[in-house]
Amino acid sequence: MPGRFLEDMTTRRRGLVSLLDAMEGQMVIPPVDKDRLEAVFKAYDVRGLTPEELDEPMAKSLGAAFANFTNAEVVAVGRDMRTSGEALLAAFSEGVVSQGVDVRDIGLASTDLLYFASGYLDVPAVMLTASHNPASYNGMKFCQSRARAIGTDTGLTEIRRLAADPAEVATNTGHIEKVDLLDKFVEHAHSFIDVDVLRPLRIVVDTANGMGGLVVPAAFKGLPFEYEILYEELDGTFPNHPADPLQAENLVDLQDRVIESNADIGLAFDGDADRVFLVDENANLISGSITTALVASAMLESNGPGPILHNLICSRSTVEVIEEAGGEPIRTRVGHSYIKEVMAETGAIFGGEHSGHYYFARNYGADSGLIAALIVLERLSLNGGPMSSLVAPLQRYASSGEVNVQVANTSDAIDKVSGFFSEQQQDRLDGLTVDCGDWWFNLRPSNTEPLLRLNVEGPDEEQVGHRVEQILALFS
Repeated sequence: MPGRFLEDMTTRRRGLVSLLDAMEGQMVIPPVDKDRLEAVFKAYDVRGLTPEELDEPMAKSLGAAFANFTNAEVVAVGRDMRTSGEALLAAFSEGVVSQGVDVRDIGLASTDLLYFASGYLDVPAVMLTASHNPASYNGMKFCQSRARAIGTDTGLTEIRRLAADPAEVATNTGHIEKVDLLDKFVEHAHSFIDVDVLRPLRIVVDTANGMGGLVVPAAFKGLPFEYEILYEELDGTFPNHPADPLQAENLVDLQDRVIESNADIGLAFDGDADRVFLVDENANLISGSITTALVASAMLESNGPGPILHNLICSRSTVEVIEEAGGEPIRTRVGHSYIKEVMAETGAIFGGEHSGHYYFARNYGADSGLIAALIVLERLSLNGGPMSSLVAPLQRYASSGEVNVQVANTSDAIDKVSGFFSEQQQDRLDGLTVDCGDWWFNLRPSNTEPLLRLNVEGPDEEQVGHRVEQILALFS
């Protein structure tokens, strides 16, 4: 009997110790290996293969790190349609609430809807998305309250540092509340235009199985458009084509359908629908530079003179149109975190990038593909003629587009090109920009790959082609 008693007590003690150990394990959010964090943290966001690089335990740790970094009472979260998104968002939210911070979960969303949530609710926010990357990737875009940018120099480095250390679980954990802000976002987007001037345009939209399939039908409801959406179903496997409208091959379906349906315009959104590209009624691509010029002129007309931002890759046409419309063009580096900072510093009403990002001061300084698209449709309605006639006065130069070249050492290659053009005006605002009079170019390294990105602009296609070959020959 005493032996059995002692045996039972030992068993109970062991069970209690095991329970206490388990509880102790739950009292701390485990740290993430620094090398793993280095692999997924980029200049503007977090991106990585799932689950090989970005998995649920890391998402949980990043949620705790973000909560501690912001020191907020509430954090908003949203996700795109990627197959890994639901689990990663749940893990991230778990990390946030472990620190005593509440979560407002807006569910499936475009990135510009998430930015709107951050502004409307006045809370920090994170979007689970890998934008245009393949289906095997996922990532996170962070912002402070009112959609203020978080980049390498404004918080990403600190979030990474916090995730590398264990985070103690708060005594009073936070709560998760689901909120639906889609209708509020649509109302906000419509406020940028006069819906009464819209005419019955025929529109083809390629949402590439991305989040445009959620926001575009909601935004077009009740507007006098006859529209067709290609690949509207939300499908994070991207069964039809990659959600990257920067690549010409991903625009072919849209261009073909514009011609077949005799449409007035085509719109192509990326995976998280914060970017949009346009094709005219003849299926000709309208560059991000020209779209920036078009939207800038509209914003200046409705808001009066003021600063307008454009990144340094944008066409000289963009600068000229801004000046002609009474604006003050301000040149910036590439990247949303930098542009949002400059917008806040300068009081700019609008900013645009060649890559299809368009930023609005009245949208909390954040970018929105949907708002930009609505403004273009308003201009097309007012113009009365075809899209090609609307943009023809803005298309003044020939461009190479972005030429990507793999090199062993990007710095050495840039220095070699700089030396060759040493007698021409140069700057290093972002990579190397060289002004050669009637033509110019920019050469800058990729933030994520051993690539150089070359953009050349000149008076005609022949000279542009010649200059591209000349520059590439310097380091190929």
